[in-house]
Amino acid sequence: MKTLQRNKSVILKKIMYVALVGLLIMQLTSCDEDTTNDKQAQLTVRMTDAPANYDAVMVDVQGVEVTGNGGSAVMLNTTAKVYNLLELSNGVNALIATGDVDAGTISQIRLILGTNNTVTVGGVVYPLSTPSAEQSGLKLQVNKTFEAGVEYSILLDFDASQSIVLKGNNEYQLKPVIRTIDTAISGSIKGSVSPLTGNVLVTATSNGVTYTSVTAANGSFLIAGLPLGTYSITITPVLPLLPITITGKTVVVGASTDLGITILL
Repeated sequence: MKTLQRNKSVILKKIMYVALVGLLIMQLTSCDEDTTNDKQAQLTVRMTDAPANYDAVMVDVQGVEVTGNGGSAVMLNTTAKVYNLLELSNGVNALIATGDVDAGTISQIRLILGTNNTVTVGGVVYPLSTPSAEQSGLKLQVNKTFEAGVEYSILLDFDASQSIVLKGNNEYQLKPVIRTIDTAISGSIKGSVSPLTGNVLVTATSNGVTYTSVTAANGSFLIAGLPLGTYSITITPVLPLLPITITGKTVVVGASTDLGITILL
């Protein structure tokens, strides 16, 4: 009887030992994960565009890579697909990539495009060739410091109207013009025009720097990613209507300055 009790006691001690070891391993693993998370920031990358005078602009996004401290590169989790840039205008954007990056200075983002890029003009679809220098990925300078445990968002403003070059004989080339926008330190200007006269050019200028957009089919416009400051806005319709300039409009971080409806004369 004593032997049986002694065996039970030994077995119970072994079980308790195994349980304690397992608990210790779980705690160590948890500490490692917390340490890793404490050294990283969370990044989301979105893409937007201004309206352009095309029926469609299809861009084949295959990957988004971030270069950080010492040139180390991290490939983000990318939603790889063909995006119609003209569906991403006037405040609409698409989430294209997310991921964790090491805290510190992020020097650049590399947007990797595939070969399935096209432009539709007058109902006809044309392929968009890409210069060989950009086939390995379009490098966009960021130079921003990320803090551990903080979520960041960067908006890629893909300017379709300036990114497509007509080479002649109905041959089009894609030479991407993209502006990186830190949404946490920028604002925007929005409004609309009347009467509708097709796409109307809208520019916002502050401290010698000009940002451009065109109106959508309903006459509305939005210029996003503007640094805080005071802006002059020029609205240029097609002739015989005359340009209109609005001055002294202030842009603040995290808000959209509404110009209301501008009547074209």
